[in-house]
Amino acid sequence: MIEAIQYRGQYTPEIKEFLTQQHRFDNTRGIEIATLEGVMLCEQFDWIIKGVQGEFYPCKPDIFEATYILVEEEIT
Repeated sequence: MIEAIQYRGQYTPEIKEFLTQQHRFDNTRGIEIATLEGVMLCEQFDWIIKGVQGEFYPCKPDIFEATYILVEEEIT
């Protein structure tokens, strides 16, 4: 299972808290995320995925929708 959050163009506290690894916010471009393959740009409406080993990377919305099934965690 992976965790993900959608970047909707706003650098929110939820995004800051979710992205625990090196990244840089650029108001005109988006979020630059240090990934295992180098720095990748997360643009508006992209998903930020936290992989099974704690790595982060952006994913385009159409790829995300075709690849993953949304499962909401129940908070108890």
